[in-house]
Amino acid sequence: MNRTFNIKNQRTGWYILLIGFIMFFLLLIPLNKVIQNLRLEEQKKVQIWANAVAHKGEIVRNTQKFYDRMRQNEQVRLQQYLTAYKTIMSQPLETDLSSEKLNFYMKIISDNKSIPVIITDEFNNIMDWKNVDIDTNHKILTGTLYERFSKNKPLEYEVSGMHFKLYYTESEMFIQLKQLLDEITNSLLTEIADNMISLPVILTDSSQRKVIMSGNIPLKDFSSENIQSTIEDLKNSNTPIKITLPGNTYGYVMYKDSTNLRLLRFYPVLYGGIFVLVMIVFFVFYRTIKTSEQNLVWVGMSKETAHQIGTPLSSLTAWNELLRQNSENVAICEEIDKDIAKLQVVSQRFSQIGSIPTLKVQNIIPIIDNVTTYMSARSPKKIKFTVDLPQDREILLLFNKQLIEWAFENLIKNAMDAMQGQGSISIALEEKKDHIHIDVSDTGRGIPKSQFKKIFSPGFTTKKRGWGMGLSLVKRIIEEYHGGKIYVKSSSLGKGTTFRVEMDKVMDKNN
Repeated sequence: MNRTFNIKNQRTGWYILLIGFIMFFLLLIPLNKVIQNLRLEEQKKVQIWANAVAHKGEIVRNTQKFYDRMRQNEQVRLQQYLTAYKTIMSQPLETDLSSEKLNFYMKIISDNKSIPVIITDEFNNIMDWKNVDIDTNHKILTGTLYERFSKNKPLEYEVSGMHFKLYYTESEMFIQLKQLLDEITNSLLTEIADNMISLPVILTDSSQRKVIMSGNIPLKDFSSENIQSTIEDLKNSNTPIKITLPGNTYGYVMYKDSTNLRLLRFYPVLYGGIFVLVMIVFFVFYRTIKTSEQNLVWVGMSKETAHQIGTPLSSLTAWNELLRQNSENVAICEEIDKDIAKLQVVSQRFSQIGSIPTLKVQNIIPIIDNVTTYMSARSPKKIKFTVDLPQDREILLLFNKQLIEWAFENLIKNAMDAMQGQGSISIALEEKKDHIHIDVSDTGRGIPKSQFKKIFSPGFTTKKRGWGMGLSLVKRIIEEYHGGKIYVKSSSLGKGTTFRVEMDKVMDKNN
């Protein structure tokens, strides 16, 4: 089943290209908006992280103030306890401790239900204790019990000439409350630092050299030799954000875009590359369609030409046989036979266009000789032919005899047209190791360098009359059917042109 493609004009391709560009930009706009929104979201997260870090010092400071106030309150209660204890201990033995005078001090001592205290003599012999579980056999303050109560300097006092020490430690309530607040504060700040931010970020002091806090930064980047380059890298990635720190100081937050955002930035480039690739594929496809369309026209015209030549050719053969019956016409009929044979060759050539030609390993020398002899006999007398071909050996190539003859006939005919009836044409063969060069040169008007490739395009011609198909046909025969090359080797305006044909050699005739 044959398929034909019909694209009315070249503007169709430009319309499709324009639509493609419009679609590209329409899709690029929302993608760019997504990138901008993501960047703004990351900036907000960085700002939240920076504010949290800035307030961390304030939280720690206020928490420490609370601890200090609680400790001061316990110190006051401890002093009250010590005063009350000294007062009671300094009373004579016969004093009634339940009297109204001493009841106040006894109440202070009994009200201490939270602060652990141990009272010893000057040799650390335990005399009394409160809010501490002590074994009755434990007579001296030593070991782990001493380590626990010696964290604070003991309060020393004298009663009736005897020296005593009051050891104490923070209350269980104070310790538990401190641990709880520390855990809440650290947990909150850790969550903010680790979960609120998902991109590399650091907070520096006002000098931008000392790191106060960081997030998502590898440890190796904080080594002494890498820290400054890390800061500079983040500083150059985005504009540092200045924030106020506790104590009326300030610092800078520096951050780098997240991996997702950095990847998204490449999406427009990737998308553009895909778009360009699609456009290239489209144009290749478009050119292929146009080439296929031209090929179909070319093949159709060639087949039709072969068919049209065939009808009068049969008639000419019959008329020639009729003329041959008169002995006076024998010489004329022989010449007509040559032209009929030539027309039959031409018809066969056209009939092979569009088909896969049969290639055979043959000697190229006699083919070029025959073409040159035939064309020189039919050229103006003022055109001189020079042929430089090796005659002492065979040069074997894989080719179709009829098509190669046709190609070189067109090259010689093109040279004759360029010289306008006078000049010289030379055909020279140069043999290389694995290929040959065949140069066809003329002394005609020459070709501008800008047209070296255009002259092989179908329809291109510099003559007032002509289809511009000769050199296009030669290129098709040499390159598409035989895998060779043809190009303008050199040309000078007013001096002439040299066409070069390159074809591969066959080293063994049996190959």
